[in-house]
Amino acid sequence: MKRTMMSLIGVAVALGAVTGVAAVAAPDAGDRDAPRGGSRLPVQRSALLCPAPTSSEVGETAYTAFAPKGAAAGADGKKGTAELRPAGTVRDAGDGADGKGKKGKKGKDAAESAAGQTVAPRDTKPVVPLQEAGKPVTTTTDSPDAPALVGAADGTLAPGWTVQQTTSVAAGSGRGLLGLSCTTPDTTFWFPGVSTATDRQDYVHLTNPDATQAVVDLELHGKDGSLAGSAGEDISVPPHATVPVLLSTLTTAPTTNASLHVVAREGRVGAAVQASDGKLGSDWLPPAADPSPSVVLPGIPKDATSVRLVALAPGESDADLKVQLATPTGLITPAGLETLHLKSGMTTAVDLKDLTKGEAGSLVLTPSDGDAKAPVTAALRITRGKGAKQEMAFIPATRPVEKRATAADNRDRGSTLSLVAPEKGKDTKVKVTASAGSGGGTPVTKTYTVKGGTGLDVEPPRPPGLKGTYALTVEPEPGSGPVHAARMLARPQGGLPAFTVQPLPDDRGSVLVPTAGQDLSVLTN
Repeated sequence: MKRTMMSLIGVAVALGAVTGVAAVAAPDAGDRDAPRGGSRLPVQRSALLCPAPTSSEVGETAYTAFAPKGAAAGADGKKGTAELRPAGTVRDAGDGADGKGKKGKKGKDAAESAAGQTVAPRDTKPVVPLQEAGKPVTTTTDSPDAPALVGAADGTLAPGWTVQQTTSVAAGSGRGLLGLSCTTPDTTFWFPGVSTATDRQDYVHLTNPDATQAVVDLELHGKDGSLAGSAGEDISVPPHATVPVLLSTLTTAPTTNASLHVVAREGRVGAAVQASDGKLGSDWLPPAADPSPSVVLPGIPKDATSVRLVALAPGESDADLKVQLATPTGLITPAGLETLHLKSGMTTAVDLKDLTKGEAGSLVLTPSDGDAKAPVTAALRITRGKGAKQEMAFIPATRPVEKRATAADNRDRGSTLSLVAPEKGKDTKVKVTASAGSGGGTPVTKTYTVKGGTGLDVEPPRPPGLKGTYALTVEPEPGSGPVHAARMLARPQGGLPAFTVQPLPDDRGSVLVPTAGQDLSVLTN
């Protein structure tokens, strides 16, 4: 009976994957974990969520949408659609949820009072609708009331569909360059590096893509353990709406270095944290990769003037980590930080100062004991510039690129691609393709070799005849070692070295599908 049931489950899983439920077999595991006789197929539906960009009167946001050309061979041959639409906004969920610092109710009471008080978007026209694969499309807005966006792609445009949200704020406490790859909906997110201190305003934006209400818990962890009590529980996120929550309203203990865990107990959401610092500007903190024993944080720029590591062991066990910096010449140990001890449930922060010493690198954290399995999560806050001309960005722990990753919104200048092969002896070859431009240009491809245990920072290829923006796709060649990637955008604002860093995890454009009727009982052993 058990084997019969497992065979039926195998059929159901296969059918689910073919219709676009990619979560049945995460690409992170690699083809080595595919059931015998299984195959990898392109997903046929993808969802993305973009938070409200800024409330600044002097901000401008560009949205760039892209799907890799030829990525969906065999996806029923449908041309497909890909578009985002404005979401409603719950204005009074938490203290100053309108993004302008207005005082209001706190925590659970505010979330309950906000239920049913969604502000509908003024315009429901599609935003950045994509017509064809291989060529990005862009649109801009300078509205301080620009809404969050929810949307989906299907058919040939679903695999690898990526939307980049890039905001430039000319002045004020939120000035600088803010960048974010719009997120996929999920039920859990980790954000090491948030703050509830008085010099920061950190909002977590919770966006519900579905037709039913989502219920979310927010858990904060400081250096001594849990910070948020019942104030972060039972936050309602109405259908097709977004709820911004100011993190400092969830605790009475201002904390500079904290970790946020977002858990959707009902439904699913997209989540991203917008951090604003009075001296260092603002940027988005993307969610970190799922906690694991080893983590890689790629893309520390060579001119970083300050690097802060924030890490957490969220499980029941402490973690002892070996700290290394992957440079073009190999793995080195930062002076005075050979190892890092993380107490279970307690956030640890370490100032690494000018870690790179003028040479770009990526941080690699591995268990001091090779057999240790305690999961960890981490993020970096990076600062460039000095004095009043400083700008910050964040680099979270990032999944490896299994098949392909995409970075949209690259311009004529200002992009730096970071590739790191963290395991010694496991070299990787990576094919990097620059797409056609949104207004014209010819695609071009270049292959890079990254030796195991090193990192490589390069100015990516630029399409000949470029007009407008273009996208980069990163594809490891078969048989290569693991590789992690990030892309930095630098767009100076006067004397301010404005920049933002986007991690490039695998785009989950394909899914491992077992053969219909396959007996999966071996997987239960």
